Amino acid sequence: MTPPPAPAPRLAFVASDRPEAQEARDRLIARYGATPEDQAEVIIALGGDGFMLETLHTVMDRRVPVFGMNRGSVGFLMNDYEEDGLLERLSDAGRAVIHPLQMDAWTESGQVHSGLAINEVSLLRQTRQSAKLRISVDDRVRLEELACDGCLVATAAGSTAYNLSAHGPIIPLDSRVLALTPISAFRPRRWRGALLPHQARVCFEILEADKRPVSATADNFEVRRVVKVEVRERRDIALTMLFDAGRSFEERVLAEQFAS
Repeated sequence: MTPPPAPAPRLAFVASDRPEAQEARDRLIARYGATPEDQAEVIIALGGDGFMLETLHTVMDRRVPVFGMNRGSVGFLMNDYEEDGLLERLSDAGRAVIHPLQMDAWTESGQVHSGLAINEVSLLRQTRQSAKLRISVDDRVRLEELACDGCLVATAAGSTAYNLSAHGPIIPLDSRVLALTPISAFRPRRWRGALLPHQARVCFEILEADKRPVSATADNFEVRRVVKVEVRERRDIALTMLFDAGRSFEERVLAEQFAS
């Protein structure tokens, strides 16, 4: 006998504030029904890449897989929007598992602020003057002084975002490395960054912090006037994105490296 088909997963639909995303959410709920987010087995996120990051942050504790459909301006992390055949697409979808970065940032007052970043942790100068950073990896100083607009540590998932705009490398998802990328480096001029093992611990010390203030950001969580920032991967947290069959995240990253 042919086994009965597996039951359809419980779906929750979330949407960005864009009108087209809200309208799509209403149409999909009318067609497929909906489950409260805290009971869903799959979250359907409707918006752009920014909204996908927001959604992944909201499910950080529950680890529910997220299937995004593009109803925004940028859709690298999203699937194409199509109302038909959603259950079949979910059944055939491939999985991309990503691990966020932990940022611990110390301010001038001695307070420590922590945040998680799916894309990158970035340090940026706050004034017209360049930032001056000392960079250590696993407690060993690797760069005594970097004069720059900033510097970032990117995950493989985030390597095609801000990191790519800063001329950092695109990283395959299964490479188990992080990108350390300067932003408009002034001195040393020829330093273009580094690829680090995923378990590396990166420490930024802000030099002349009173004169050259620096902010630190983990995705959309910002801390101002920091004096030290430590970054490490949280391998104990696994987030899952779902992609249409034949359009895996790995394929998108590979295609991006050949984009003109």
